[in-house]
Amino acid sequence: MSFHPIKLDKVRNFKYGMKAIDLIEKKYKKPIMEIEGITNGIMTMEDYATLIWAGLVHEDDKLTPEKVMDLVDEYSNIREVSKVMWEALNDVFKVDDEEVETEEKNE
Repeated sequence: MSFHPIKLDKVRNFKYGMKAIDLIEKKYKKPIMEIEGITNGIMTMEDYATLIWAGLVHEDDKLTPEKVMDLVDEYSNIREVSKVMWEALNDVFKVDDEEVETEEKNE
């Protein structure tokens, strides 16, 4: 798992480990891949704020989804922040090409 930096009020780092994903799943009361919008990107601003918050809260336990909205509005924009957020979130679930080739050979 890697960090994905984003410049807001300061440089903050997205990190989607088990704790962050657990926060998201608890909020939506379902597995992350069953959350509407995760697979197609069509989400509300509240959904975006929740996902951004879950990826950043590891550095700032006082952060809330509402505070995230303020930070994005004041220091960046949703397009830039969501781009880095999706990169970080997708990084957790990506499958290496090498793994796919090995799995295909074993079939």
